[in-house]
Amino acid sequence: MNYHFARRMNKIPRSFVREILKVTDDDDMISFAGGLPNPQSFPVEAINNATSKVLTEDGDKVLQYSTTEGYRKLREFIAQRYQRQGMEVEVEDILITNGSQQCLDLVGKVFLDRNDGVIMERPTYLAAIQAFGLYEPKFHSVPLLDDGADTAILEKILENENIKLFYTVSSFQNPTGITYSESKRKKVAEIMAEHETLLVEDNPYGEIRFMGEDIPPIKSHSPDSILFGTFSKIVSPGMRMGWIVAPLEVMDKLVTAKQASDLHSNYFTQRVVYQYLQDNNVDQHIQSIKQLYKSQRDHMVHSIRKYFPEGVKHTSPQGGMFLWVTLPEGTSAMELFELAMEENVAFVPGETFYTENPEKNTMRLNFSNSSVEEIEEGIKRLGNAIKKLNI
Repeated sequence: MNYHFARRMNKIPRSFVREILKVTDDDDMISFAGGLPNPQSFPVEAINNATSKVLTEDGDKVLQYSTTEGYRKLREFIAQRYQRQGMEVEVEDILITNGSQQCLDLVGKVFLDRNDGVIMERPTYLAAIQAFGLYEPKFHSVPLLDDGADTAILEKILENENIKLFYTVSSFQNPTGITYSESKRKKVAEIMAEHETLLVEDNPYGEIRFMGEDIPPIKSHSPDSILFGTFSKIVSPGMRMGWIVAPLEVMDKLVTAKQASDLHSNYFTQRVVYQYLQDNNVDQHIQSIKQLYKSQRDHMVHSIRKYFPEGVKHTSPQGGMFLWVTLPEGTSAMELFELAMEENVAFVPGETFYTENPEKNTMRLNFSNSSVEEIEEGIKRLGNAIKKLNI
């Protein structure tokens, strides 16, 4: 049979990261490719206890259909954490989703028509390119500086183009690890307030700061914006629990779009997550994640300086799970990928994180899912592969 697929499917590539994961499932392979939290951080016993408790005490209810907005007590918990940061967030402002990836899809459904302008960071989160790309927008790129987006170029794009939304990962950005400074966050909020453009702020890594002082999301300065959050990095990615914070007028449309997608997120999992949060100190748990990731981050930075040749640059993130490497001009990270695979080490070539004119001499490294021993050996192998490029 000749299947007549929607035209938009011809423009959306499969995730390079997910394809890499298929070929790195080898005991001899050291992979810095996936964006995976460390399984050591998963509270297995506590989740087991929460699951048993929920089923024993309320099994007939937790296995039933529920509301689209999500379990109210879980939403109240999320709202209260934002309130402790000084943000004016109420339970009605929160929609529970299937991870923060569904947040991207719902925002795309609600706001994007074909050829609408969308500003993305350069580089940007690969899955956001995929999610928004399904709605066939016109992408524009704003470069990232060490302290966040280049606001001069952001203003120029907003003044000269018809832009529907600006998508940013403001803390420990995927893929670069870059974080917006407090002053840059305020500047972005000021710029967005002058334009009829929606700010969409993705913040999956914001609570995993292991160096420096915590900085509230841009939304704390921009009440009309949308903010994403997730339990994937602080509890478990497999549970697929995220949320959207949005103004009530927007929330009404998001709820309608979600009803068309899945009626509601997994209610049983919502109840288990909430029970876990009630019975355990999640802030102590997050602190243990921070300690683990800082050790891994420090070891990767040290190993890069030890094994990579001169002329190779890297970011030094203060939190999150990734750092970004820039090879000398004219070097191909895709060519390096092939050499690295021969050395049994994997990474993600940077060109997959661009919507236009990719910088082919870049790559993303994940430090959160490898032991310090694996990090040193893997960076040593990668350094050997880089030297084969004769740079």
